[in-house]
Amino acid sequence: MKPKMFPLLAFVALCGVMLVSNSCGSGPANCPVCGTQKNAQIALINVMLVPEHNPNGEPGGPFNILDMSWVDPTNRLYTVSDRIGLDVPVFSTTSNIALWAIGGNNSVSEAGNNASSCWFDPKLDKPGAVATIPPITTAQGNYTRFGCKTDNFRIPGFFGPNGFFGGFVGGQCCASRANNLNPLSGPNGLEVSADGNFLFVGNGASQLLIFDLAPMLASGTVATGFAAPPLLTAVVPTGSSPDYDGLPNGISNCEQSANGRAFSDPTCGDLRGDELATTGGVVTFPQDGLPHYLVSIINGDPGFPFVTIVDVTGVVTRTGTDAQQHCLAYSQVTDPTVQAPFSPGISSYVTTPGGPTITTQFPANYSTCVLGQIYYDGAAQNDDTVLIDDGGANAAGGFACPDPSLQFSGTTVGSAGPAVPSGASGHAAGFNPDIACHHGPMLTITTATQPGGVFCAAGPGTPAGCTGAIGPAGLGGMAFYPPTSTFLLTNSNSTPDITVGSVDVIDPLHPITVAGVTRFVPAIINSFPIPNCMPTGVNVGPGTDVLVGCADHDGRAFAPSSVIINGTTGQILKVINDVGFVDQTWYNPGDNNYYTASRDMPTGPVLGVINAGSRQWLINVPTNGNAHSVAVDPKSNHIFVPLPSGGPNCETIAADGCVGVYASQ
Repeated sequence: MKPKMFPLLAFVALCGVMLVSNSCGSGPANCPVCGTQKNAQIALINVMLVPEHNPNGEPGGPFNILDMSWVDPTNRLYTVSDRIGLDVPVFSTTSNIALWAIGGNNSVSEAGNNASSCWFDPKLDKPGAVATIPPITTAQGNYTRFGCKTDNFRIPGFFGPNGFFGGFVGGQCCASRANNLNPLSGPNGLEVSADGNFLFVGNGASQLLIFDLAPMLASGTVATGFAAPPLLTAVVPTGSSPDYDGLPNGISNCEQSANGRAFSDPTCGDLRGDELATTGGVVTFPQDGLPHYLVSIINGDPGFPFVTIVDVTGVVTRTGTDAQQHCLAYSQVTDPTVQAPFSPGISSYVTTPGGPTITTQFPANYSTCVLGQIYYDGAAQNDDTVLIDDGGANAAGGFACPDPSLQFSGTTVGSAGPAVPSGASGHAAGFNPDIACHHGPMLTITTATQPGGVFCAAGPGTPAGCTGAIGPAGLGGMAFYPPTSTFLLTNSNSTPDITVGSVDVIDPLHPITVAGVTRFVPAIINSFPIPNCMPTGVNVGPGTDVLVGCADHDGRAFAPSSVIINGTTGQILKVINDVGFVDQTWYNPGDNNYYTASRDMPTGPVLGVINAGSRQWLINVPTNGNAHSVAVDPKSNHIFVPLPSGGPNCETIAADGCVGVYASQ
């Protein structure tokens, strides 16, 4: 890595000097007065070159397809999801230099030589014991390379097991780069633990990846760069992976179904693991009085999206059994001699005449870290008193839990076969115990006499005038909310009324009693309607304030807006119409400002700035293209915005794309 990086270091340093001298005056005219309370503007002061990108296509192509980003203030590092580089590049927030790229065997950066190895304990490598993270199979019974290549992993045309992370899916999946099938892509949402030791990333293969950064951090410094990759310490499949590597067509049938059929082909599985949020550190929850480090992650964009709550306390504390420290599969707990892969499981059956026969030998085998899942499928009830909500009104209405949205072809032309396994929860199957499964909230239906989207009491039955929440536009962002020890989740379109979005309250450790034993599992306990807004990013500000970013709604264009609510009560405290149309939002305690990556503003993409203390909009700073991600270093108050190619902000490397560094002048 280092020989390749040295020319980049010199080039970026030169760009930094040029930009400091010529960009401080850029920005809107009369910017010091805007809506602000101080005479200062925010402007571009530097750029960071993203490794292995160029305007000419392969191997990397321009830095155009990306997702979320994050600042680790402990180690002063910045990370971003790079779907063309097939990695997560790591930058210094002090020198603005790329230091490393976290990836797998398929990574463009370093040609895969920076691949993370998967956790393996050689002390336990003996007959009768399994001590590796298993690979992943799809519902069709095919291995996918987008996990750990261990044990019996084998894909025709690929090498067999080598102990490494196969890699991120990328932005183009298996088709041309221009297709950019977002629901099949990765890396996606990411977050670094508050102590800077672990990186959590959502990938396109319906999974949460957890990297232990200790090997990387021990191999160098922020000033010199890092010589070793991190360790992939846990893989948590949250659903059925798309069948990327199945024969004979792989994912092509799923790609075709994306054109007008909403990813309805069985090879689509549960689509990508997307946005995520964590507790940041180990938190003692009042619900059960115990310390936990929890992760909440979304699956699927269209159709029936769902949320998974994962307990990774053993991972981040590096304590407990191997299963707890590495979220191993239930098979390895039930019988350590069984080398079974992670698998959604499917019964053998014959498809339409002349078609393939599905004959997988892999029973359902989930991660031991999954606490439970919540499905947004319009179910008839949200019963938070049971472990698996598939009885009563849901049984009568045909709502299973998990509720699969896909079916295999049947034994005759035009007939439906068995459902494609969905999620990683529900009644015991294969190696698994019963795992909690619930549905989204019950919400009021918009009528002439009542507003829509108001939370109806949870419990058995269907309350009058209420309907089960849906998520046809996909679920948005998430944030852990310390005042109530809950997760806040945005839903872009929660009822048939497209003017109503919501912020839902997930109790990750909601008490229920099963056979006299109290268990603590995820459930929706409240929902806050956000009218005339397509809620996306969400960030916890000072006190109980929460910023909710709004996107431009499918089918109806609202005015730009960002909304500040009370995260405990849902009360709308301020609607700001100066900036909106955002994806990622960020709260910076260093300057007490919110920042919005507002890529779809009518006048062009901007970086929006809102003062969290006064709840007042301050300034919109022009960015470019698909600039929908933002993160801030609270120690320097430098703002990092990935800037795709084609805009003027990247200066001499405009054709490549870059990460812009902004600051108050």
